[in-house]
Amino acid sequence: MYPELITLDLPLIGTLTITSFGVMMALAFLAAYQVVRSELKRLGRDPEFAGDLLLGALIGGIVGAKLYYVVLNWELTAQDPSGMLFSRAGLVWYGGLLGATALMVYQVQRRGESKRIIADAIAPGVAVAYAIGRFGCFLVGDDYGRPTDSWVGIAFPNGSPPSTAGNLRRVFGVSIPESVTDSTVLAVHPTQLYEVGLSLLIFTALWRLRYRGKPIGWLFSLWIALAGLERFVVEFFRAKDDRFFGMLTLAQIISLALVAIGYWMMRRSATLRSDDPARA
Repeated sequence: MYPELITLDLPLIGTLTITSFGVMMALAFLAAYQVVRSELKRLGRDPEFAGDLLLGALIGGIVGAKLYYVVLNWELTAQDPSGMLFSRAGLVWYGGLLGATALMVYQVQRRGESKRIIADAIAPGVAVAYAIGRFGCFLVGDDYGRPTDSWVGIAFPNGSPPSTAGNLRRVFGVSIPESVTDSTVLAVHPTQLYEVGLSLLIFTALWRLRYRGKPIGWLFSLWIALAGLERFVVEFFRAKDDRFFGMLTLAQIISLALVAIGYWMMRRSATLRSDDPARA
């Protein structure tokens, strides 16, 4: 994999490392910005508002993702608070979703805009951004799956951490035969690519359905349900140590809740009406 793309020695600044994950994150936000801008214009809204939404998603997403990570790993945080808070690693998707949502809702309320219309505008953008971000995880060898002997298996010798038998045992609690030495690099499910593919399918579905005359808020509700379903399925292949609910991880419990919320919102959106659709 390619965790670091280039290292620059700059005057005054010093050494600057450009990571593949950082580049993918930047591309994800830019792609989301273009999609949301296009949708706002189509819906008769100010397309420049996409910039405010992007800023809110960026700040709220990073802060939320980091806070979720440090709380989820409280024992490690207690041992090294500054290291956990300021390291590049440790950005959890659901924490980022909560943080980004909170700041974007604030931006929408501050502008007096319709929450449901803006939500429909951002749904396809979030889907494509998530796909690009997960490709960044693949490039750095993060968030991979359990060992597999199938043709889809990919080894991450330079992953974060490397997919060695020792790391899979100690870090993720995966059961591996004792005959396999800790230093052996194993092929694992590339769950990052599974999510890239599924998220692109979700984006395609949302992009096509946005013209179908559905109730306001329905498209965003559909994204919530599909995103939760996608994550629930992929989690079965992930190398995880937080299966606190039998075979299910904490992320899967949250995913099921999102599916239920998304379905409820889709049903509810059909009952909501507005004399002025642009202000719904």
